Amino acid sequence: MALRGVWQLQNLVVNYCDWGGSSRGIRAFMESHLPALKENNPQLEVVTQLVRGQHPNLMGIYKNHNERVVCVRNLAPEDIMLQASRLRCSLGRKVVKLRTRHVTKRPSVQGTWTTELKM
Repeated sequence: MALRGVWQLQNLVVNYCDWGGSSRGIRAFMESHLPALKENNPQLEVVTQLVRGQHPNLMGIYKNHNERVVCVRNLAPEDIMLQASRLRCSLGRKVVKLRTRHVTKRPSVQGTWTTELKM
């Protein structure tokens, strides 16, 4: 995703094994979908790494120095393309869990309103 017109994903690292069965989908992805991905995204540096004996994964490195790793074990090439586009479209920020269901600057003194009001 672009933040103020600048794409946040810098590098996409594709780790795969040339022998393992769980890397079958990513090897087909590299033959069919990866050249089109490189051509459509000139701002993105795509690196392929051969890692023998490990399950395949996609690693996105963002401009704010955060990394996201997605396991693509036993996925079809179309599903791997979907995961790569999700990495490209995300900002690379850490996921923060909200402590309450609503966020406000002035919380109610009386409590939150519910439909089950008893009078």
